[in-house]
Amino acid sequence: MRDSHRSSSALLILPGAVAKLVRTAAWATVVAGVAAPMVRRRLRMPAPVTIAAAYAAPLAASTLWPQSRRRDIALCLLQMHAYVAAYKMPADDLATFEKRVHVGYPIVVDRAIGFGRLPTQRLQQAFATPGVVAPHERVLVWAHWVWFFVPHGTVVWMLYRHPERGTRTALMTYAMFNAGCLVYWAVPTAPPWFAAQQGRIPGDGPAVRRMMLEEGERFWGANWTRLYGAFGGNPHAAMPSLHFGTSFMAARLLADADPVEGAVAFTYALTLGLALVYLGEHYVIDLLAGAALAEVVRAASTPATPALGWAGRRLATIRRRARP
Repeated sequence: MRDSHRSSSALLILPGAVAKLVRTAAWATVVAGVAAPMVRRRLRMPAPVTIAAAYAAPLAASTLWPQSRRRDIALCLLQMHAYVAAYKMPADDLATFEKRVHVGYPIVVDRAIGFGRLPTQRLQQAFATPGVVAPHERVLVWAHWVWFFVPHGTVVWMLYRHPERGTRTALMTYAMFNAGCLVYWAVPTAPPWFAAQQGRIPGDGPAVRRMMLEEGERFWGANWTRLYGAFGGNPHAAMPSLHFGTSFMAARLLADADPVEGAVAFTYALTLGLALVYLGEHYVIDLLAGAALAEVVRAASTPATPALGWAGRRLATIRRRARP
């Protein structure tokens, strides 16, 4: 009887011990994933280790709490923390990085699109006044700056306004960021403003201006350097344009949910596309590649559904073990 009682007690204690172990491991993974990008330079962590730790954090966090809007937003924040780390790392050693940067091929393509001249040059020559950022150009600059809220705001909007579409919106939005980041690592490509600085843009017309910097210094004053440092980090992440690609994806997803919301989102996406080219931030081919990436991600979402469902069930199993 005593041995039987001890066995029963052990069986009751075991699930609790396993749950505690699972929760501890999950929390440790989350903490390590958040900390790794912050301490990687000090600890000289290899890039693959940092990236693996950062991207493991949202997976681990999904095992700690049942699905809810707050949990979903937390996972999105952890995902973007990982993305930003992966996005910035190639530029740690900028001198070495720039030896790999492609400058020429987008110029060739955009000159063909612009019938011999870059569309950026044509727009700035037709509508810009040297040394002045006009009111219409300030509107375009703000369309660019507002983008930092658009993809994530779309996810939050869907989670609350169209909750049945929230998970799909988040998965496709952040798949865009991650797929684009892979290209930035594999084929770093310079934007028009950098090519102009290097004297690589042919023609007798004026050099490409970077009006965002001009307006940023005027509007933000002494805070501009800190803001630009926080939101920048990789000057050669131009191809594909995730600014345009994620905005185009947001418009497609919102249009699927509601025609009016889609119309507003497409209006913004097109305005942003004009701004990116006019301001010298992207080539037209960058925008086309961003839109193409959005369509590839959308097309891949259907065949990927079974695999994502399987992964979700495995994570749910771990979550149940963490809370018996």
